[in-house]
Amino acid sequence: MVQHFDIAAPISKLPDGTIKQRNPFSGTQVWTVPGRADRPLRLDAVESGPLSGEPGKYCAFCADRVLETPPEKSRIDAQGNITRNVPVDVLADPWEFRRIPNLFEIVPYSYWTENYGYTMPSAAREHMERYVADPAGRAHVLSVQRQKALASKMPEETWNELSEREKLDLAEPFFGGGHDLIVAHDHYLPGATDRSQRFSSGTMTPEQHYAYMKITADAMAQLYAQNRYVKYVQVFQNWLKPAGASFDHLHKQLVSIDSRSVNQQYEVPRIRENPNIFNEYGPDYAGYQNLVIAENEHAVAYAGFGHRYPTLEVWSRSEAQQPFDLSEAEFRDVSDLVHAMHAATGPDVPTNEEWYAKSIDMDVPAPWRVLIKWRVSTLAGFEGGTKIYVNTIDPWSLRDRVVPVLLELRAEGKLAPGISIATECTCEVNSLRYARGYVA
Repeated sequence: MVQHFDIAAPISKLPDGTIKQRNPFSGTQVWTVPGRADRPLRLDAVESGPLSGEPGKYCAFCADRVLETPPEKSRIDAQGNITRNVPVDVLADPWEFRRIPNLFEIVPYSYWTENYGYTMPSAAREHMERYVADPAGRAHVLSVQRQKALASKMPEETWNELSEREKLDLAEPFFGGGHDLIVAHDHYLPGATDRSQRFSSGTMTPEQHYAYMKITADAMAQLYAQNRYVKYVQVFQNWLKPAGASFDHLHKQLVSIDSRSVNQQYEVPRIRENPNIFNEYGPDYAGYQNLVIAENEHAVAYAGFGHRYPTLEVWSRSEAQQPFDLSEAEFRDVSDLVHAMHAATGPDVPTNEEWYAKSIDMDVPAPWRVLIKWRVSTLAGFEGGTKIYVNTIDPWSLRDRVVPVLLELRAEGKLAPGISIATECTCEVNSLRYARGYVA
């Protein structure tokens, strides 16, 4: 028996002004009550005051403390060149962003080795052996692994009793694990004098942001390539503590998992029934509701609906469905709009940036999109009990907050060229080309 899915209108307005939303791609239900959208944003995460400490050494992610983090997997320079398997003797060379293993993985290396019999690929093994063959590299690995072991409650005497080979074996996750970070070079803006002047996704230049996105997509491809048991790589960025950041030094995270996401499990049968669902209930619906905020040739951004938090959505218009398969022009356009959304949001708003792409085993088409969620409210008992979420900013109010800022930023030359804003946008129907050539 074929199951059919009736998708209700994502947004409905009640006579009293209440706005009810249902996310067409997840089923999440959201209400916005009249008057709450006009409240000023609570920005409790903003820290200010004179900078203290030595530049380049503010935290463990800073440029002059590279030996406090695990060995690099790759880095990108100011010219956009990516170097993989970086030896220890070039760690001090110039870089813009670097990819390092997460010291404490969400899905640990042992998950893959014990549940699947996973072994580190030969290329990663060879890099590890070369790295630890260098005395400086071996000292680096042992130092960071000791830090990890003691933080994981291993008694120091137990660590001291291990042989050097046993200690190095414990460091295999640094070279073959599936949870990586993409770390920015700068903690604060160049010339900053106050702690509020952080280097963020919106305060960097469009070219820097492109490099940031580029090395992230490259890391995503590498994580798929190194472990055949990985079905999905989740990319996300937690900015500021209310959004889950443990460091206020800008970084993205990539986590490999062995299943489709819950959203994908919800989406797949609906895509089978209507492969054009993402056009119809994404940018097309947003266009009919006057929620499109910006666009360029290869991407479109709009104020999202059906989210727990105010959300800006950027969708790729490419036929390619994985970030690492887009052409340079297509990828740059997505990056430019994501940068613009962050710039309009501002560095003081806690945000989650989340990448949504099809899992590697999906046999139905789905476009790549990036969601930027403003973490400006706290879920409470009402949401927990009803599973109806109160979002204090409705999509139109979100649009009205963002569009004027975008216009100012463009006038100041802070956005990439080629971006149309609000009423300048064409709102072309079926502009997402992800399903071209697909036969259900």
